[in-house]
Amino acid sequence: MIVNFEAHASNERTFLSWVRTAVAIVGFGLAASRLGETSAPHWASYIMLGAGVTVVLTAWLRMRHVRKRIDRDEHLPDDDGPAEALLLMLVMTLFVLLGSFAIHVAP
Repeated sequence: MIVNFEAHASNERTFLSWVRTAVAIVGFGLAASRLGETSAPHWASYIMLGAGVTVVLTAWLRMRHVRKRIDRDEHLPDDDGPAEALLLMLVMTLFVLLGSFAIHVAP
């Protein structure tokens, strides 16, 4: 049996939920940009993809950091505030980009 299995499984589920969120938002944004009569500028698609990659990369780094903390024997305080704040800011940015796509392609 893996030591601290429940904590490791929870950590991986959190990582996968961040990945799923980033993929869904980027996918909807790119699909919305293709729906209108005029297509969105290419730089907007690149920004959307870059923001999604940044969310996934930051979530992966956070998962590795938490994994190391789970494996330590001593009790450590929760210090993931900056990483989680960055992830939330990036997801909000993705929603803003998605909204701008929707406004851009609306008739």
